[in-house]
Amino acid sequence: MAVFLKNDYTVLCMFLLLPTLCYSNNYVSRATYYSTPDGKGTPSGACGYGDYGKDVNSGQVFAASKRLYKNGAGCGACYQVRCKDKGLCSEEGTKVVVTDSGEGPGTDFILSYRAYAKLAKQPNMAKHLFAKGVVEVEYRRVSCKYGGNLMLKINEHSKYPNYLAIVVMNQGGATDILAVEVYEEETQEWISMRRSYGAVFDLPNPPNGELKVRFLTSAGAETKWVQSDKAVIPAEWEAGTTIETDIQLS
Repeated sequence: MAVFLKNDYTVLCMFLLLPTLCYSNNYVSRATYYSTPDGKGTPSGACGYGDYGKDVNSGQVFAASKRLYKNGAGCGACYQVRCKDKGLCSEEGTKVVVTDSGEGPGTDFILSYRAYAKLAKQPNMAKHLFAKGVVEVEYRRVSCKYGGNLMLKINEHSKYPNYLAIVVMNQGGATDILAVEVYEEETQEWISMRRSYGAVFDLPNPPNGELKVRFLTSAGAETKWVQSDKAVIPAEWEAGTTIETDIQLS
């Protein structure tokens, strides 16, 4: 099992280091990597993102341990990670996105090939990190800063009008999404969707008409509902469609 140590570098960061290099509230773990033909992520990741999970953040993604995957609530979260070998690794490290689930002995991060290479101080040093296979790292949760509003995708397995599944994408903030509900105008009630897996939520026999959506979000100890001001899922939705909501998560 990995050991997680919390270190407070706040004062040091305020006075000695540039903000982009500060790792306040750090945790310690280990990281390894996996390979794909293009060095990016895999479209078959456990978060259910498909090709988005391969290409997001320029392919700098990772499969998270159970601790960080959080039964899917951790999908889309961003972490700043740097390895602790000062001779080989950069001071800043790299930012990576959770798109999959997996862990090895004592590792919380199975990085894509591109992400693992970015840990190196210089590009020509990456080969030495790959030779190690596993490196000690420290990490912290950060905002993804995608810009724009929260996006939803109607999952390809959806079948209008009897089965609706959505994928929550680019959540971007330092928050986890714990639950999703849609609003039924006829009964004026919110109906819970089931977390099918990862970032995919589904609902058999969804309400008719346009649908508002709301999300139960968690940031640390605080949880709150965040909802769309207007309907975001059209009445005659189609599988594979990507929809921009009017929601931004901090």
